[in-house]
Amino acid sequence: MTHLFAGATLVHEGRVETADLLISGDRIVAVGPDLRSGANPAVADTANQATLHDCAGLHLLPGMIDDQVHFREPGLTHKAEIATESRAAVSGGITTFMEMPNTVPQALTQELLQDKYDRAAEVSPANYSFFMGASNGNLDEVLKTDPKRVCGVKVFMGSSTGDMLVDDAAVLEGIFKECPMLIATHCEDEATIRANAANARQQFGDDVPIAQHPIIRSAEACYRSSSRAVSSRRDASSPAPSPAFTLGAAARGSCSISGPFSRRRRLPKHRETTLQSAAAAPAAPPFPG
Repeated sequence: MTHLFAGATLVHEGRVETADLLISGDRIVAVGPDLRSGANPAVADTANQATLHDCAGLHLLPGMIDDQVHFREPGLTHKAEIATESRAAVSGGITTFMEMPNTVPQALTQELLQDKYDRAAEVSPANYSFFMGASNGNLDEVLKTDPKRVCGVKVFMGSSTGDMLVDDAAVLEGIFKECPMLIATHCEDEATIRANAANARQQFGDDVPIAQHPIIRSAEACYRSSSRAVSSRRDASSPAPSPAFTLGAAARGSCSISGPFSRRRRLPKHRETTLQSAAAAPAAPPFPG
C-alpha cells in the first residue's frame, strides 16, 4: 500500500518545513515539496497513485525510540504487558522500544530471552528489542547473545529484583572483556548501600522513613559503582569493544561520570543516559518487528 502525506509541517533532518512524505509498504520513498508534480517523474507517478492524506496544519514527526521500558511480561502482567504497553507507546509516537530483563522469570537465558521476542512478534505494533540480563551465574549465556538482533546486555551493579545483582569481580571482568555489544549498567555500589541502610536502621529501627531513600542509595554509591564500570571497561582488552555504556544515577543530585569518553558529563538524578565512547560506534543493528 502506498500513502502520500501531503502538506505536512515536517520535522526532518534538523529542519521544520512544509513538505510531502511518500511511503510504500513500510519504507519512505521520498520527502519533498509537492511530490505529485515534482522533478522526478517516477516519484510523481507513484505519488499520484498513492492514497492521499491531507496533512495541512498538522505536524509529522519521526517515530521516537524508548531505550528503557518495563513492560512486565512475563510474570507481572497484573501491572502491564507487551500488548498493552506497545500500543500505548505507538499512540504516543514511540515506534521502537527496548525492554528490560527484570521480569518473572528474568531473561537470564537465551531461551527466556527468545520467549519475549516470540511474544512481541505476536502482539506488538511497534519495533522492538529486549535486553539480555546478566547475573553472577550466567556469563556463558550472556556471551551467546547475538549483537545483530539484541540491543544490549543489562548489568545491575546494585541490588535489583531476584538474582540479578552482579558483584562477582570475575563475572564483571568477563562481561566487560568479552561482550562485543552495548552494556547497560545500573550503577549503585552494593557495599555502600548496605552500610547506609544499616545506619538508617540503627537510627530509625525497622520503620525507616522514605526520606532516607536518597541517603541510603547515595550519590557516593553511584560514583563508586559507575567509576568501577568505566575502569573495568577501560582495562578490558576486547578486540570488539562495546560502543557505549548506560550508566544509572539513582542518587540525590547528579552523578558525574568520568572515563574513556570525550568529556565529563552530568547525569540528572533518577535518569539513565547513554554515553558514547570516544571510538566511533558502529551503526545500530536493525531490530526485528
